[in-house]
Amino acid sequence: MRILAIIPARGGSKGIPRKNVRLMHGKPLIYYAIHNAQQCSAITDVAVSSDDEEILEIARSYGAEALERPARLAEDAVTLDPVIYDAVCQMERKRGVRYDVVVTLQPTSPVLRPQTLEGALQSFVSAQVDTYISATNKPHLSWSKNEEGYYPLYEKRLNRQQLPPNYLEAGAFFITRRQFVTENSRMGNRISVYEIPEQEAVDIDSVSDWIICETILGRKKIVLRADGYRALGMGHIYHCLTLAYNLIGHEVMFVTKAAHQEGIEKLRESFMPMTVVENDEEFFRFLKEYRPDVVVNDCLDTTAEYVKTLKSLCPRVITIEDMGEGTHYADAVINALYEEGETASRHNVYSGEDYICLRDEFLTAEPKPLAKEVREVVVLFGGTDPSNLTEKVYRLAKKASARYPHMHFTFVVGIGYDHEAHGVVSCEKSNITVVQNAKFVSSYMRNADMAFTSQGRTVYELAVLGVPAIVLAQNEREQLHAFAQMQNGFFNLGLGSRLEDETLERTFDFLVNTPQLREEMRQLMLSHQQRLKNGVKNEVKLIVGEMG
Repeated sequence: MRILAIIPARGGSKGIPRKNVRLMHGKPLIYYAIHNAQQCSAITDVAVSSDDEEILEIARSYGAEALERPARLAEDAVTLDPVIYDAVCQMERKRGVRYDVVVTLQPTSPVLRPQTLEGALQSFVSAQVDTYISATNKPHLSWSKNEEGYYPLYEKRLNRQQLPPNYLEAGAFFITRRQFVTENSRMGNRISVYEIPEQEAVDIDSVSDWIICETILGRKKIVLRADGYRALGMGHIYHCLTLAYNLIGHEVMFVTKAAHQEGIEKLRESFMPMTVVENDEEFFRFLKEYRPDVVVNDCLDTTAEYVKTLKSLCPRVITIEDMGEGTHYADAVINALYEEGETASRHNVYSGEDYICLRDEFLTAEPKPLAKEVREVVVLFGGTDPSNLTEKVYRLAKKASARYPHMHFTFVVGIGYDHEAHGVVSCEKSNITVVQNAKFVSSYMRNADMAFTSQGRTVYELAVLGVPAIVLAQNEREQLHAFAQMQNGFFNLGLGSRLEDETLERTFDFLVNTPQLREEMRQLMLSHQQRLKNGVKNEVKLIVGEMG
């Protein structure tokens, strides 16, 4: 079966001047229609009909047949039917054949995928129809108007999902049997609709359409690889969730290991697309099939072999909080927490507060004025608190209630921390409230006059809100995080597991009774606010390749 694809492209365009030759995501607009046709194995020949020599030259450069359109068919009032008929006749004379099927492809539909066109052609050949019209299904409660006024085009008001199909012509392609292509029509006797995804149905008729298509074509497939479990904590999962929320224009897929149920549960709760793997080999097999544009590996230190394998399966590899040998081979390493050391000096490593990924709630929250008297204390040690520092501060809170009866403690614990097993429970008598898996953590931080936290990403969240904090590191690796020091407004007591309760109490009492120091700490924190709020934008730019 001989199938001819005709792409009609005039040189004039009033809405967007010269739109068919202007660059759309780095290619002339007409390239996408030519490329789609050439990628379809069922199509025999591809031709461009135009009155414009530049368009015809571009068509030739991409391997399409260039057909000069007669001047009488280039006027504004001329419909497509005679244009397509003329192009078909020209091609049949050139090739000395008669085609069986003619496909009209609009150059103004650059987001149509070759796979969709191929599927439509395969369906058309096997179907008992004469004409296929591309359309998208958009059911809506719609109205019309006559001389008597407005009236509904529906019988019953229903939710959109319950409405009957409402097909709108997309204009992406028009497939018809050759015998129905005449100067006045391309419609056969038996007409059917071929439904295409709404995203592929955009037809460029305005500047806003152009912007939408450019955005769609720039969309990347991004894999976020992270785990969350008690020994590691949930920071990597929360970090990648924040990235996903800020990569809204891209296709994002999480990959996590089956053994780590805490992380899986959080991702399910967040309604994120997720693939669960047993091991690295299964992860590599997934990448080979999924074919992403970017892999973001947020799993601590990588080996050279691991990153090399990722690079063989994906063009761009980003690693997070990585101090391993794999950093030599990644396209970019985002070590926001590690500002010093041998790794930080490499050309592909991005360190410090300019690359901190704050959640949206912290980008909009505003700090409250410092209270001279500490009335509200918030305690946050992450999603799992592997060193059980929460219990250490809970003991302090129970004692503090006698000395500070006006003071209230809020313990915000994660889904991976069994607070009841450790005796960390709400106690009205001691002014203690325990909140698990809080949905809006920033509200608890913002209301606090002081905080206890570990030395991870939470310190940046407290800094942007100006909450004076006592810091206890979960482990030795966490102590390498350089930001949580006095010069930035933090009272750092080192490794929490080695800290004596008496030292913790003395430090707490000192800060409670020294409002001037707390104000100085607050001001030091807030001096970093703007840079911290820009961090997520910088990180996203690194991931998609817009910088670095």
